[in-house]
Amino acid sequence: MMVENKVIELTGADIYQRENLILAGVDLAVTQGEFVYVVGKVGTGKTSLIKTLNAELPLIKGLGSVAGFQLKSVKSKEISLLRRKLGVVFQDFRLLTDRNVYQNLEFVLKATGWKNKTEIEARIIEVLIRVGMDGKQKKMPHQLSGGEQQRVVIARAILNDPMIILADEPTGNLDPETSHEILDLFIQLNDAGKTVLMATHDYAVIAKKTARTLVCANGQINDSETNKTLIDFESLLENNV
Repeated sequence: MMVENKVIELTGADIYQRENLILAGVDLAVTQGEFVYVVGKVGTGKTSLIKTLNAELPLIKGLGSVAGFQLKSVKSKEISLLRRKLGVVFQDFRLLTDRNVYQNLEFVLKATGWKNKTEIEARIIEVLIRVGMDGKQKKMPHQLSGGEQQRVVIARAILNDPMIILADEPTGNLDPETSHEILDLFIQLNDAGKTVLMATHDYAVIAKKTARTLVCANGQINDSETNKTLIDFESLLENNV
């Protein structure tokens, strides 16, 4: 019998944004290799949940573990180790605007302990090929389309071969066709064994790949896996979540 490996687990967790309680009593378990959506209106806790899992926001109440690290007791010096096991993709890209594509990726590798120039170059070329951006190493961020910038962000997220990908509205600034192309990249990463947790309000994307869905609403998370009657996508679309 195969034992499920829980790579994300929250028990009775309260999710705060500054002093504001956003989500209360969250119980959540995500196993290795799962693809999970997080949906909900603006301000319902999607981003705060991801920031808590990334140790960007502290877990004040409850228990939480991510990639083997305990969120309540993780020390400052351990947070960088935790984040090496996570690949985070942001809606607003967060690329260094004064550096080209290669330099953006090189910066991350050097910051996480890579020293050998040949190995750095080989890894950068490898991830750029994987996201369809080979040959774009010398381009500056402002010379790239939104979709191309997001591909670079995904390349940055997978540089250190993380076990978990956390994506916060990765298609939020993209047109529908480009959004589907970006989703295809996440599907490929998931097919390769990565756990993907994606916050999104793009229901056309969800329609393309159905998966377990967490709905943030009224200070709680409703899970399609445990209560399918709570997930009504037609009403979500009508209400323009």
